Amino acid sequence: MAILRKPSPIDPDALPPGFTLLQVAPRLEGGGVEQVTLDTALAVAGAGGRSLVASWGGRLADALERGGAELVRLPVHSRNPVTVAANAARLRSLIAARGVSLVHVRSRAPAFSAIWAARRAGVPAIATYHGIYQARSPWKRWYNGVMTRGDLTIANSTFTRDHIVAEHSLPPERIAIVPEGIDTDRFDRARVNPERIAAVRAAWGLDPADPRPVLLLAARLTGWKGQEVAIQALARFTGPDQPILVLAGKAEKLGEAEALRAAARRAGVADRVRLVGPVDDMPAAYALADLVLAPSTLPESFGRGVIEAAAMQRPVLASPLGGPAETILDGETGWLVASGDPDAWARAVEAALATPPEARERMGRSARDRVVRCFSLGAMTTATFQVYRRLLDANG
Repeated sequence: MAILRKPSPIDPDALPPGFTLLQVAPRLEGGGVEQVTLDTALAVAGAGGRSLVASWGGRLADALERGGAELVRLPVHSRNPVTVAANAARLRSLIAARGVSLVHVRSRAPAFSAIWAARRAGVPAIATYHGIYQARSPWKRWYNGVMTRGDLTIANSTFTRDHIVAEHSLPPERIAIVPEGIDTDRFDRARVNPERIAAVRAAWGLDPADPRPVLLLAARLTGWKGQEVAIQALARFTGPDQPILVLAGKAEKLGEAEALRAAARRAGVADRVRLVGPVDDMPAAYALADLVLAPSTLPESFGRGVIEAAAMQRPVLASPLGGPAETILDGETGWLVASGDPDAWARAVEAALATPPEARERMGRSARDRVVRCFSLGAMTTATFQVYRRLLDANG
Protein backbone atom coordinates (compact mmCIF):
# COMPACT_ATOMS: atom_id res chain seq x y z
CA MET A 1 0.00 0.00 0.00
CA ALA A 2 1.39 3.39 -0.92
CA ILE A 3 1.58 5.90 1.87
CA LEU A 4 1.48 9.69 1.96
CA ARG A 5 4.73 10.45 3.70
CA LYS A 6 5.83 13.51 5.55
CA PRO A 7 8.68 15.00 3.49
CA SER A 8 12.11 14.87 5.09
CA PRO A 9 13.74 18.19 6.00
CA ILE A 10 15.15 19.59 2.77
CA ASP A 11 17.84 22.18 2.19
CA PRO A 12 15.98 25.28 0.92
CA ASP A 13 18.79 25.82 -1.59
CA ALA A 14 18.59 22.25 -2.94
CA LEU A 15 16.64 23.44 -5.98
CA PRO A 16 16.97 26.69 -7.92
CA PRO A 17 14.36 29.44 -7.45
CA GLY A 18 11.26 28.93 -9.56
CA PHE A 19 12.03 25.27 -10.22
CA THR A 20 9.18 23.25 -11.77
CA LEU A 21 9.47 19.50 -12.21
CA LEU A 22 7.30 17.47 -14.57
CA GLN A 23 7.39 13.73 -13.94
CA VAL A 24 5.73 11.42 -16.45
CA ALA A 25 4.49 8.02 -15.28
CA PRO A 26 1.89 5.76 -16.94
CA ARG A 27 -0.28 5.15 -13.89
CA LEU A 28 -0.25 5.84 -10.16
CA GLU A 29 -1.56 2.56 -8.77
CA GLY A 30 0.93 1.96 -5.95
CA GLY A 31 3.88 -0.11 -7.21
CA GLY A 32 7.52 0.65 -6.48
CA VAL A 33 8.01 2.97 -9.47
CA GLU A 34 4.82 4.85 -8.63
CA GLN A 35 5.87 5.21 -4.98
CA VAL A 36 9.23 6.70 -6.02
CA THR A 37 7.35 9.09 -8.32
CA LEU A 38 5.15 10.17 -5.41
CA ASP A 39 8.10 10.51 -3.03
CA THR A 40 10.01 12.69 -5.49
CA ALA A 41 6.96 14.83 -6.21
CA LEU A 42 6.38 15.50 -2.52
CA ALA A 43 10.07 16.21 -1.94
CA VAL A 44 10.09 18.86 -4.68
CA ALA A 45 6.95 20.45 -3.25
CA GLY A 46 8.54 20.34 0.21
CA ALA A 47 11.61 22.13 -1.10
CA GLY A 48 9.48 24.98 -2.42
CA GLY A 49 9.35 23.90 -6.05
CA ARG A 50 6.34 23.27 -8.23
CA SER A 51 5.71 19.58 -8.77
CA LEU A 52 3.64 18.21 -11.67
CA VAL A 53 2.97 14.59 -12.57
CA ALA A 54 1.50 13.68 -15.96
CA SER A 55 -0.25 10.33 -15.62
CA TRP A 56 -3.49 8.50 -16.28
CA GLY A 57 -3.91 8.49 -12.50
CA GLY A 58 -4.72 5.79 -9.98
CA ARG A 59 -4.83 5.15 -6.24
CA LEU A 60 -1.97 7.53 -5.48
CA ALA A 61 -3.61 10.55 -7.09
CA ASP A 62 -5.17 11.77 -3.84
CA ALA A 63 -1.92 11.33 -1.91
CA LEU A 64 -0.06 13.25 -4.60
CA GLU A 65 -2.37 16.24 -4.41
CA ARG A 66 -2.64 16.20 -0.61
CA GLY A 67 1.15 16.44 -0.52
CA GLY A 68 1.23 19.67 -2.52
CA ALA A 69 1.88 18.26 -6.00
CA GLU A 70 -0.44 18.39 -9.00
CA LEU A 71 -1.72 15.59 -11.22
CA VAL A 72 -2.18 16.36 -14.92
CA ARG A 73 -4.33 13.56 -16.31
CA LEU A 74 -3.12 12.40 -19.70
CA PRO A 75 -3.28 8.97 -21.39
CA VAL A 76 0.49 8.54 -21.20
CA HIS A 77 0.02 4.84 -20.39
CA SER A 78 -1.06 4.19 -23.98
CA ARG A 79 1.22 2.59 -26.56
CA ASN A 80 -1.06 3.48 -29.44
CA PRO A 81 1.10 5.48 -31.92
CA VAL A 82 -1.66 8.02 -32.54
CA THR A 83 -2.10 8.60 -28.79
CA VAL A 84 1.68 8.79 -28.28
CA ALA A 85 1.89 11.51 -30.93
CA ALA A 86 -1.00 13.40 -29.37
CA ASN A 87 0.63 13.09 -25.94
CA ALA A 88 3.82 14.61 -27.31
CA ALA A 89 1.93 17.69 -28.43
CA ARG A 90 0.03 17.91 -25.14
CA LEU A 91 3.21 17.61 -23.08
CA ARG A 92 5.00 20.24 -25.15
CA SER A 93 2.14 22.66 -24.53
CA LEU A 94 2.13 21.80 -20.83
CA ILE A 95 5.89 22.42 -20.53
CA ALA A 96 5.53 25.83 -22.14
CA ALA A 97 2.38 26.85 -20.27
CA ARG A 98 3.62 25.87 -16.81
CA GLY A 99 7.25 26.94 -17.15
CA VAL A 100 8.62 23.43 -16.61
CA SER A 101 12.33 23.42 -15.78
CA LEU A 102 13.02 19.69 -16.21
CA VAL A 103 11.18 16.57 -17.36
CA HIS A 104 11.71 13.27 -15.50
CA VAL A 105 10.36 10.14 -17.23
CA ARG A 106 9.59 6.97 -15.26
CA SER A 107 8.61 4.40 -17.91
CA ARG A 108 9.19 3.43 -21.52
CA ALA A 109 5.75 3.95 -23.08
CA PRO A 110 5.50 7.66 -22.15
CA ALA A 111 9.20 8.28 -22.71
CA PHE A 112 8.75 8.58 -26.49
CA SER A 113 6.35 11.50 -26.19
CA ALA A 114 7.92 13.10 -23.10
CA ILE A 115 11.51 13.20 -24.36
CA TRP A 116 10.36 14.52 -27.74
CA ALA A 117 8.30 17.22 -26.03
CA ALA A 118 11.18 18.26 -23.78
CA ARG A 119 13.53 18.59 -26.73
CA ARG A 120 11.06 20.69 -28.70
CA ALA A 121 10.46 22.88 -25.67
CA GLY A 122 14.18 23.29 -25.01
CA VAL A 123 14.25 21.83 -21.48
CA PRO A 124 16.40 18.95 -20.21
CA ALA A 125 14.98 15.46 -19.82
CA ILE A 126 15.97 12.62 -17.49
CA ALA A 127 14.75 9.02 -17.53
CA THR A 128 15.06 6.58 -14.64
CA TYR A 129 15.81 3.02 -15.75
CA HIS A 130 13.82 1.27 -13.03
CA GLY A 131 13.99 -2.31 -14.31
CA ILE A 132 16.26 -4.77 -16.09
CA TYR A 133 14.35 -4.69 -19.35
CA GLN A 134 14.88 -7.83 -21.41
CA ALA A 135 15.51 -7.56 -25.15
CA ARG A 136 15.13 -10.68 -27.31
CA SER A 137 15.20 -8.79 -30.59
CA PRO A 138 16.81 -5.65 -32.04
CA TRP A 139 13.38 -4.00 -32.11
CA LYS A 140 12.82 -4.58 -28.39
CA ARG A 141 16.33 -3.28 -27.61
CA TRP A 142 15.51 -0.13 -29.58
CA TYR A 143 12.24 0.22 -27.67
CA ASN A 144 13.95 -0.21 -24.29
CA GLY A 145 16.65 2.23 -25.38
CA VAL A 146 14.21 5.14 -25.29
CA MET A 147 15.13 5.38 -21.59
CA THR A 148 18.66 6.38 -22.63
CA ARG A 149 17.69 9.08 -25.15
CA GLY A 150 17.26 11.92 -22.70
CA ASP A 151 20.05 14.19 -21.51
CA LEU A 152 20.85 11.83 -18.63
CA THR A 153 19.75 8.39 -17.44
CA ILE A 154 19.36 7.50 -13.77
CA ALA A 155 20.14 3.91 -12.72
CA ASN A 156 18.83 2.64 -9.40
CA SER A 157 21.91 0.47 -8.75
CA THR A 158 25.41 -0.17 -10.02
CA PHE A 159 24.11 -3.39 -11.56
CA THR A 160 21.48 -1.45 -13.52
CA ARG A 161 24.13 1.02 -14.69
CA ASP A 162 26.32 -1.79 -15.96
CA HIS A 163 23.32 -3.32 -17.73
CA ILE A 164 22.57 0.00 -19.46
CA VAL A 165 26.19 0.34 -20.62
CA ALA A 166 26.27 -3.24 -21.95
CA GLU A 167 22.81 -3.19 -23.51
CA HIS A 168 22.76 0.30 -25.03
CA SER A 169 26.44 1.34 -25.22
CA LEU A 170 25.62 4.49 -23.26
CA PRO A 171 28.76 6.25 -21.98
CA PRO A 172 28.99 5.92 -18.16
CA GLU A 173 29.27 9.69 -17.79
CA ARG A 174 25.68 9.97 -19.06
CA ILE A 175 24.42 7.73 -16.24
CA ALA A 176 23.87 8.75 -12.62
CA ILE A 177 23.31 6.16 -9.89
CA VAL A 178 20.52 7.03 -7.46
CA PRO A 179 19.42 4.10 -5.27
CA GLU A 180 15.76 4.03 -4.30
CA GLY A 181 14.86 5.21 -0.83
CA ILE A 182 12.23 4.09 1.65
CA ASP A 183 10.48 5.75 4.55
CA THR A 184 12.56 4.62 7.53
CA ASP A 185 9.98 6.10 9.90
CA ARG A 186 7.26 3.88 8.49
CA PHE A 187 9.57 0.86 8.30
CA ASP A 188 10.67 1.01 11.92
CA ARG A 189 10.12 -1.93 14.25
CA ALA A 190 9.74 0.40 17.24
CA ARG A 191 6.66 1.98 15.64
CA VAL A 192 4.78 -1.29 15.02
CA ASN A 193 2.58 -2.17 17.97
CA PRO A 194 1.56 -5.74 18.93
CA GLU A 195 -2.03 -5.14 17.78
CA ARG A 196 -0.89 -4.58 14.19
CA ILE A 197 1.20 -7.74 14.26
CA ALA A 198 -1.71 -9.70 15.71
CA ALA A 199 -3.99 -8.41 12.95
CA VAL A 200 -1.60 -9.63 10.26
CA ARG A 201 -1.18 -12.97 12.03
CA ALA A 202 -4.96 -13.42 12.10
CA ALA A 203 -5.31 -12.42 8.44
CA TRP A 204 -2.76 -15.09 7.54
CA GLY A 205 -4.55 -17.75 9.58
CA LEU A 206 -1.61 -18.32 11.94
CA ASP A 207 -2.21 -19.57 15.45
CA PRO A 208 -0.56 -17.25 18.03
CA ALA A 209 0.38 -20.34 20.06
CA ASP A 210 2.14 -22.01 17.11
CA PRO A 211 5.90 -21.93 17.86
CA ARG A 212 7.02 -22.66 14.32
CA PRO A 213 9.22 -20.00 12.63
CA VAL A 214 7.62 -17.88 9.92
CA LEU A 215 9.43 -17.33 6.61
CA LEU A 216 8.10 -14.43 4.53
CA LEU A 217 8.54 -14.06 0.78
CA ALA A 218 6.82 -10.82 -0.26
CA ALA A 219 6.83 -10.38 -4.04
CA ARG A 220 4.61 -10.61 -7.09
CA LEU A 221 3.63 -14.20 -7.81
CA THR A 222 5.70 -14.75 -10.92
CA GLY A 223 8.25 -17.39 -11.82
CA TRP A 224 11.46 -15.43 -11.46
CA LYS A 225 10.71 -14.18 -7.94
CA GLY A 226 11.66 -17.64 -6.67
CA GLN A 227 8.51 -18.84 -4.91
CA GLU A 228 9.00 -22.38 -6.24
CA VAL A 229 12.61 -22.38 -5.06
CA ALA A 230 11.38 -21.47 -1.57
CA ILE A 231 8.77 -24.24 -1.65
CA GLN A 232 11.35 -26.82 -2.73
CA ALA A 233 13.74 -25.60 -0.03
CA LEU A 234 10.99 -25.98 2.57
CA ALA A 235 10.58 -29.61 1.53
CA ARG A 236 14.30 -30.21 2.08
CA PHE A 237 14.35 -28.64 5.53
CA THR A 238 15.68 -31.08 8.12
CA GLY A 239 15.74 -28.84 11.19
CA PRO A 240 13.69 -29.63 14.31
CA ASP A 241 11.20 -26.78 13.88
CA GLN A 242 9.56 -27.07 10.47
CA PRO A 243 8.88 -23.45 9.43
CA ILE A 244 5.81 -21.98 7.79
CA LEU A 245 6.34 -20.23 4.44
CA VAL A 246 4.14 -17.20 3.72
CA LEU A 247 3.95 -16.09 0.09
CA ALA A 248 2.58 -12.54 0.05
CA GLY A 249 1.88 -10.78 -3.21
CA LYS A 250 -0.45 -10.36 -6.14
CA ALA A 251 -0.44 -12.88 -8.97
CA GLU A 252 1.03 -11.43 -12.15
CA LYS A 253 -0.99 -13.81 -14.33
CA LEU A 254 -4.10 -15.92 -13.89
CA GLY A 255 -3.28 -19.32 -12.50
CA GLU A 256 -0.03 -18.35 -10.75
CA ALA A 257 -1.43 -18.88 -7.24
CA GLU A 258 -2.93 -22.27 -8.07
CA ALA A 259 0.32 -23.35 -9.73
CA LEU A 260 2.19 -22.57 -6.51
CA ARG A 261 -0.39 -24.44 -4.43
CA ALA A 262 0.09 -27.42 -6.75
CA ALA A 263 3.86 -27.16 -6.36
CA ALA A 264 3.45 -27.18 -2.57
CA ARG A 265 1.24 -30.28 -2.79
CA ARG A 266 3.77 -32.09 -4.98
CA ALA A 267 6.55 -31.20 -2.53
CA GLY A 268 4.51 -32.46 0.40
CA VAL A 269 4.45 -29.09 2.21
CA ALA A 270 0.97 -27.80 1.35
CA ASP A 271 0.13 -27.60 5.06
CA ARG A 272 3.09 -25.30 5.67
CA VAL A 273 2.64 -22.86 2.77
CA ARG A 274 0.28 -19.88 2.97
CA LEU A 275 -0.62 -17.76 -0.06
CA VAL A 276 -2.05 -14.60 1.48
CA GLY A 277 -2.28 -12.17 -1.45
CA PRO A 278 -1.23 -8.52 -1.23
CA VAL A 279 -0.56 -7.15 2.27
CA ASP A 280 -1.49 -3.60 3.23
CA ASP A 281 0.54 -3.39 6.45
CA MET A 282 3.97 -4.51 5.28
CA PRO A 283 5.86 -3.16 8.34
CA ALA A 284 3.74 -5.42 10.57
CA ALA A 285 4.25 -8.31 8.15
CA TYR A 286 8.02 -7.96 8.36
CA ALA A 287 7.83 -7.62 12.15
CA LEU A 288 5.91 -10.89 12.34
CA ALA A 289 8.40 -12.83 10.19
CA ASP A 290 11.41 -14.63 11.67
CA LEU A 291 13.24 -14.51 8.33
CA VAL A 292 12.56 -12.71 5.05
CA LEU A 293 13.42 -14.47 1.79
CA ALA A 294 14.18 -12.96 -1.63
CA PRO A 295 15.19 -15.97 -3.78
CA SER A 296 14.90 -14.32 -7.21
CA THR A 297 16.22 -16.36 -10.12
CA LEU A 298 16.79 -13.34 -12.36
CA PRO A 299 18.61 -10.12 -11.40
CA GLU A 300 16.69 -7.50 -9.45
CA SER A 301 17.38 -3.98 -10.64
CA PHE A 302 17.25 -2.87 -7.00
CA GLY A 303 15.10 -5.05 -4.71
CA ARG A 304 12.98 -2.68 -2.64
CA GLY A 305 11.59 -5.39 -0.36
CA VAL A 306 15.10 -6.31 0.77
CA ILE A 307 15.75 -2.87 2.22
CA GLU A 308 12.24 -2.59 3.67
CA ALA A 309 12.86 -5.79 5.65
CA ALA A 310 16.36 -4.64 6.60
CA ALA A 311 14.94 -1.36 7.91
CA MET A 312 12.63 -3.46 10.09
CA GLN A 313 15.73 -5.27 11.46
CA ARG A 314 14.60 -8.57 9.97
CA PRO A 315 17.29 -11.02 8.82
CA VAL A 316 17.12 -11.22 5.02
CA LEU A 317 18.30 -14.04 2.77
CA ALA A 318 18.55 -13.02 -0.89
CA SER A 319 19.93 -14.24 -4.19
CA PRO A 320 23.18 -12.46 -5.12
CA LEU A 321 21.71 -11.21 -8.40
CA GLY A 322 21.54 -7.53 -9.19
CA GLY A 323 20.67 -4.96 -6.56
CA PRO A 324 20.58 -7.19 -3.44
CA ALA A 325 24.25 -8.02 -3.94
CA GLU A 326 24.87 -4.31 -3.33
CA THR A 327 22.34 -3.63 -0.60
CA ILE A 328 23.19 -6.68 1.55
CA LEU A 329 26.59 -7.08 3.17
CA ASP A 330 26.85 -10.87 3.30
CA GLY A 331 27.10 -12.15 6.86
CA GLU A 332 26.87 -8.63 8.30
CA THR A 333 23.44 -7.25 7.36
CA GLY A 334 21.95 -10.42 5.86
CA TRP A 335 22.91 -13.47 3.84
CA LEU A 336 23.37 -14.06 0.11
CA VAL A 337 22.35 -17.53 -1.08
CA ALA A 338 23.01 -19.26 -4.42
CA SER A 339 20.19 -18.51 -6.84
CA GLY A 340 17.90 -21.31 -7.95
CA ASP A 341 19.43 -23.92 -5.60
CA PRO A 342 16.80 -25.31 -3.18
CA ASP A 343 19.43 -27.33 -1.29
CA ALA A 344 21.50 -24.20 -0.66
CA TRP A 345 18.40 -22.32 0.43
CA ALA A 346 17.37 -25.08 2.84
CA ARG A 347 20.85 -25.07 4.41
CA ALA A 348 20.89 -21.29 4.61
CA VAL A 349 17.49 -21.10 6.30
CA GLU A 350 18.49 -23.79 8.79
CA ALA A 351 21.72 -21.94 9.59
CA ALA A 352 19.92 -18.59 9.94
CA LEU A 353 17.32 -20.03 12.31
CA ALA A 354 20.11 -21.68 14.33
CA THR A 355 21.94 -18.35 14.70
CA PRO A 356 21.70 -17.16 18.34
CA PRO A 357 19.01 -14.50 18.86
CA GLU A 358 21.54 -11.91 20.06
CA ALA A 359 23.59 -12.36 16.88
CA ARG A 360 20.48 -11.93 14.72
CA GLU A 361 19.60 -8.80 16.69
CA ARG A 362 23.05 -7.36 15.99
CA MET A 363 22.64 -8.16 12.31
CA GLY A 364 19.25 -6.48 12.33
CA ARG A 365 20.62 -3.31 13.89
CA SER A 366 23.48 -3.20 11.38
CA ALA A 367 21.02 -3.71 8.54
CA ARG A 368 18.80 -0.84 9.67
CA ASP A 369 21.77 1.48 10.21
CA ARG A 370 22.88 0.83 6.64
CA VAL A 371 19.41 1.48 5.23
CA VAL A 372 19.08 4.76 7.15
CA ARG A 373 22.49 5.85 5.92
CA CYS A 374 22.29 4.75 2.28
CA PHE A 375 18.70 3.93 1.26
CA SER A 376 16.43 6.37 3.09
CA LEU A 377 14.08 8.89 1.47
CA GLY A 378 16.48 11.63 2.51
CA ALA A 379 19.42 9.93 0.80
CA MET A 380 17.39 9.39 -2.39
CA THR A 381 16.07 12.95 -2.42
CA THR A 382 19.50 14.50 -1.88
CA ALA A 383 21.02 12.42 -4.68
CA THR A 384 18.11 13.13 -7.05
CA PHE A 385 18.27 16.88 -6.46
CA GLN A 386 22.02 16.83 -7.09
CA VAL A 387 21.34 15.22 -10.47
CA TYR A 388 18.72 17.87 -11.25
CA ARG A 389 21.13 20.69 -10.37
CA ARG A 390 23.91 19.08 -12.40
CA LEU A 391 21.73 18.92 -15.51
CA LEU A 392 20.25 22.39 -15.06
CA ASP A 393 23.72 23.88 -14.59
CA ALA A 394 24.99 22.09 -17.70
CA ASN A 395 22.10 23.48 -19.73
CA GLY A 396 22.68 27.03 -18.57
